[in-house]
Amino acid sequence: MASKQAGQVDIGQLPIPQLNQLVQQLEQEIELFTSSLNQLKLAQQKFLESQECLNKVSPENNSKDILVPLTSSMYVPGQLSDVSTVLVDVGTGYYVEMEVSKGKEYFKRKIDFVTKQMEKVQPVLAEKYKMKQVTVEILQLKIQNQMQAQQSAGPAKA
Repeated sequence: MASKQAGQVDIGQLPIPQLNQLVQQLEQEIELFTSSLNQLKLAQQKFLESQECLNKVSPENNSKDILVPLTSSMYVPGQLSDVSTVLVDVGTGYYVEMEVSKGKEYFKRKIDFVTKQMEKVQPVLAEKYKMKQVTVEILQLKIQNQMQAQQSAGPAKA
């Protein structure tokens, strides 16, 4: 085909070892994109949880008893003393004190950003799956053709 872009190869023309190598490469890329997507989902869930927690910080909850986490499995009793501001972890050990409404806006922006990144990764991942499927089908067809050629050539030598 004369209309092919430079650098593109017709995978139907590749030998079996190169097709095997291509399948392995696609599997690694699929694993990488799947891992990235899972990490984005975890970040999105973390931001959603934080945003939901801010909905509970309101004037009517002032001076109410709460459990304050010291670790992921250890809590101490406490009381809400200031429901107008919160400390928000903005990454790498930095915390910013902000009003509850600003905190909600911050987490909404973070959720929107992560969602957009997920929307970018998902089509790439789907395309990699399709490419792998096509490559595996071509590989299986070539192996089947090679086996048939060997079987038909075998009795002729005897």
